[in-house]
Amino acid sequence: MKFRPCIDLHQGVVKQIVGGTLTDSDESPTTNFSATRPASWFAELYRKDNLTGGHVIQLGPGNEEAACGALSAWPDGLQVGGGITCDNAVSWLDRGAAAVIVTSHVFHDGRIDEERLAKLVKTVGKERLVLDLSCRRSDQGYRIVTDRWQTWTDEVITLPLLDRLADSCHEFLIHGVDVEGMVSGIEEPLVELLGKWGKRPVTYAGGIRSLSDIETIDTLGNGAIDFTVGSALDIFGGDALAYETLSQRYSG
Repeated sequence: MKFRPCIDLHQGVVKQIVGGTLTDSDESPTTNFSATRPASWFAELYRKDNLTGGHVIQLGPGNEEAACGALSAWPDGLQVGGGITCDNAVSWLDRGAAAVIVTSHVFHDGRIDEERLAKLVKTVGKERLVLDLSCRRSDQGYRIVTDRWQTWTDEVITLPLLDRLADSCHEFLIHGVDVEGMVSGIEEPLVELLGKWGKRPVTYAGGIRSLSDIETIDTLGNGAIDFTVGSALDIFGGDALAYETLSQRYSG
């Protein structure tokens, strides 16, 4: 298990946002932190500490310049997501992304679009493709959500679904959206489910508030699930977890 750092971008600024408050309306999301430093500063920090496999996520428009700045600061060191399609995926790799992260383009009209997924694999290669299976609680289980976590799909995270997608990507990124940005604890049933699988790298994000939560991920995930920390981390204005501690203890 290792610590995967993040750079979440909203309107060109590194922010920590309560995931469930993102919308396409003019209403601003609930924001826990807005950085005064550019995205490139965070990328340079992660590069210095050799924290590979981190991600840059573009939450809506207006983030391309900041994302490119982060990728330029650490070429081939960070994955990038947000608005990735078959048409622009290669351009993001050319700009320095180690891999592209895709959700909405593949989970189209509520279901997995097999044609788009196959085209993405052909275009970039599955070793440079990360599928984002971020999800929310429902009566059916953890349902995958798209479009900045606003749109519910019909796809529920199950072991057979992970098996079905595993041959088309290198790894999975999964945000527990209901607790994203809440610093209120993790989605333990989701982590436990993911821990039963273990056939590809998986990164969990959402609600982490303490070292105890990280230890729970390690236990429930059988040591095979990596993790991302946002609002609880001191470099993002939090007071619960120190970046230096995580970068040293969980560098992989």
